[in-house]
Amino acid sequence: MFLSAVLPIKRTKMVRRKVKWSWVFVLLAMLIQLHFFTGVCSENNEDTPFRKLLRSINDRELVASRAVKLNTQNRREVIMSNGLVQVTLSSPDGEVIAIKYNGIENVLETENKQDNRGYWDVVWYKPGDEGTYDKLEATNFRVIVADENQVEVSFSKKWNSSRHRSNVPLNVDKRYIMRRGVSGLYAYAILEREPGWPDVDMDQIRAVFKLQKDKFRYMAISDERQRIMPMPEDRVTGQPLAYPEAVLLTNPTNPELRGEVDDKYQYSLESKDNKVHGWISSDPPVGFWMITPSAEFRTSGPIKQDLTSHVGPTVLSMFTSTHYGGKDIDTKYRNGEPWKKVMGPVFVYLNKVSSKGDIYGDLWKDAKNQAWKEVESWPYHFPRSKDFPKSYQRGNVSGQLQVFDRYINSSIIGAKYAYVGLAAPGDVRSWQTETKGYQFWTQSDEKGNFFIKNVREGDYNLYAWVPGVVGDYKHDINITVKAGSEFKLGAIVYRPLRYGPTLWEIGVPDRSAVEYFVPDPYPTLMNRLYTDTMDKFRQYGLWEQYADIYRNDDLKYTVGVSDYTRQWFFAHVTREIGNRTYQATTWQIMFELPYVDNPGPYTLQVALASATDSELQVRLNDANAEKPHFTTGLIGKDNAIARHGIHGLYRFYSINVPSNKLYRGNNTIYLTQSRSRSPFQGILYDYIRLEGPPARET
Repeated sequence: MFLSAVLPIKRTKMVRRKVKWSWVFVLLAMLIQLHFFTGVCSENNEDTPFRKLLRSINDRELVASRAVKLNTQNRREVIMSNGLVQVTLSSPDGEVIAIKYNGIENVLETENKQDNRGYWDVVWYKPGDEGTYDKLEATNFRVIVADENQVEVSFSKKWNSSRHRSNVPLNVDKRYIMRRGVSGLYAYAILEREPGWPDVDMDQIRAVFKLQKDKFRYMAISDERQRIMPMPEDRVTGQPLAYPEAVLLTNPTNPELRGEVDDKYQYSLESKDNKVHGWISSDPPVGFWMITPSAEFRTSGPIKQDLTSHVGPTVLSMFTSTHYGGKDIDTKYRNGEPWKKVMGPVFVYLNKVSSKGDIYGDLWKDAKNQAWKEVESWPYHFPRSKDFPKSYQRGNVSGQLQVFDRYINSSIIGAKYAYVGLAAPGDVRSWQTETKGYQFWTQSDEKGNFFIKNVREGDYNLYAWVPGVVGDYKHDINITVKAGSEFKLGAIVYRPLRYGPTLWEIGVPDRSAVEYFVPDPYPTLMNRLYTDTMDKFRQYGLWEQYADIYRNDDLKYTVGVSDYTRQWFFAHVTREIGNRTYQATTWQIMFELPYVDNPGPYTLQVALASATDSELQVRLNDANAEKPHFTTGLIGKDNAIARHGIHGLYRFYSINVPSNKLYRGNNTIYLTQSRSRSPFQGILYDYIRLEGPPARET
């Protein structure tokens, strides 16, 4: 059209052909000139933006032109390839035994046996027995779809009580998907119990990938948490510490790591933040990433912590576990209860960059970008299992959460940045320990508006909590989600438990102990990744420093004088008294009351961020009272202190304080953690508040 507008050419077939070739010559001349220009202007023949663009276009066109291929000629192996990645699976077991990428014949650890490279497993046991691993090895292979755009394969096993008594009673269908032009592998599993099957407990379900230790040395799990890691043999030659996961590196292959502590729990993440993590090889510059686009198949809500990547090099996708919750979040099946759940899909992503520039930064940035794309694509449209509903088979729930606490604000206000979620119907805090169904969580805007999208069909309760507000919210009606529907709740109001005005408070109600005093680590027991950061609580051995700081007496906190960020130790732990014996500790909160209102009761609100094999006893103005005014009884298996977690399961207690237990003037509340068999027994406080009697209506 441009040429015809400039030249008075008659439109014939011959003319149009000449015009077409004229444009080809013009574009070719431009490309030659640009290539010459970039070659002249680039010193040492380095890449220029234009060259990178051309190479990127060529690579993408080349990849797009390559169909996905499936090779099943070897009955013991299944090979999928798409011009970017080649994946070899054992058949019919369904384990990932090789991943070929960017000149690396196998990014997985070839020194390991084939069944110890890429696999699924379950930790399970019959009630009363010890836990055991089951790698969910399949017995049947079939092709679900195989065309030029996508391959999906299935490795399955039907449980039979007579043949599989030593295996976890589950039907297993492991699926792997490779797509055209996509640099990686999608994986998901459909797990099922049929009615009448034996009682069983399942502590953990995960997918595991073990990479070549001689290539993958750099680990990244967040913008701030990434580093060169120790080798697995460094843990073998190191000094074991208080528990097997923690090792002091005494003679590492990298001398710069000498004197540091390695512990896989130092690299845990909350579910809401656990979208991408993995490892990087510098030669060639390649990244291996676990991308989790949705947390709907995980358990225990958005701040449940779990393992990510750790020394091995190992990459995990944790679907369920008892970490940071203990047996309270164990999955129990009793009385022949049936169950079915889809775990995943998750995406194993491989990327590469030029050897010049910031290798680690470029690969991490690209992995984050890919993770965002996967999140935006959820729910995927391409898995072929009928058990994985597509977007049009799901529904949405929306509304506005508001808060009314007349002692803070006389008006109803929006629940700013509240966590709002759908989980199986239950009690107000049951979502923390619910491990069988799906959960869907979001965070509201500053006015409390929320939109929970792509919810599977089913019956749910709506749960929420608000940062800065104590306690939990549960909507008073069940919500039934149907395909294509939107359940509009409108404005709903959370009225947190409150009996009277605040007389004093300690901490911030945020379900964590992070705001309290966390000491610097011992210089000989540190992880340099967590020096001078908000994650300092992830250092090893901090619990031992309580006895160093409070050598003779336990913690004393004076309301109005003490600063909880400096004088409230982050963990209420035991005290070692020698020879590996420990004693209970009692903390004191000292405060003054100008007067005591005799008619009305006072209320002590206590929120715990975690508890491990502990008992909190509360005494009022009498440390030696034989019977405490209040006790929690034995609570908690979170193990958050030893596992550097700063929070586990949330617990909330509203304790009535009769006015005759208080004095005008000086008062003391004694908090005793009475269980003392080990250094890891203890409590993490979230928030403590003393309320006066209810204000009289005027």
